[in-house]
Amino acid sequence: MILEDLRTACRKDPALHGVHTVEVLLYPGLWAIWTHRIAHRLHRLGLPFLPRLLSQLCRALTGIEIHPGAVIGRRCFIDHGMGVVIGETAVVGDDVMLYHRVTLGGTGWWTDTKGARRHPTVGDRVVLGVGATVLGPVHVGHDTTVGAHALVLHDVPAHSCVRAAQPHTTARTRTSAPRADAPASPTGTDADTPASRTPTRTEPPAPRTPDTTPRGRRT
Repeated sequence: MILEDLRTACRKDPALHGVHTVEVLLYPGLWAIWTHRIAHRLHRLGLPFLPRLLSQLCRALTGIEIHPGAVIGRRCFIDHGMGVVIGETAVVGDDVMLYHRVTLGGTGWWTDTKGARRHPTVGDRVVLGVGATVLGPVHVGHDTTVGAHALVLHDVPAHSCVRAAQPHTTARTRTSAPRADAPASPTGTDADTPASRTPTRTEPPAPRTPDTTPRGRRT
C-alpha cells in the first residue's frame, strides 16, 4: 500500500516530475496517512492512550489531525495538508483527495451523542477543495467535487459539484482612491490634506511708471 500511495501522489501532484519525484517522501500528507494506519489498527484492538498519542505526535509534525477511529480508504491523498481535521466516526472512501484546511467534523457537543456516528461519510473519488467543511453525519456521494471554502451540512448526491458563494467585487474609481503619500487629516476628513487644498494664486506687483518730469519743474 505504501507504493500505491507514492504512485497516487506522483499522479495527482504536478510538482512531482523529473528529478523532483523523490521529494514525494517529504510530503506530510503521506506521513499522516501512514501514521493513521498504525494508530487505527491499535484503536481497533481496543488499546487506550497509545493510538491517540500517535495521532497527536503526527499532528505536531505535519499539522494534520486524523482521529484513530476514522476509516480512511485506499489511495487517499492529502495535498499540503496543514489544518486538515478528520473526526472519530468519519469514513473516507477510496481515491479521495483533500487539500489543506479541510474539516470533516461534527456539529457540536450540544447536538452530538457520544458513541453515535457524528461525522461525515465521503464516497469514492471525491475531491475536497481548500478550506472545505463538511459537518455532521452527512453523506457525500461518489465522484463529487466540493469546492474551496464550501460548507456542507446536508447530504450531497453522487456526481455533484458544491461551490461556495462568490464574493462581490466593486471597482474603485480613481477619484475615490486616496493617495498613498497623502497624510491623514486630524479631523477625519480630507479637507486639510495637500491633495484637497486649492493653491492661492499670488498676483505679481504692478510695474512702477518711471517719473519723466524735469527736476526743476516739480511742484
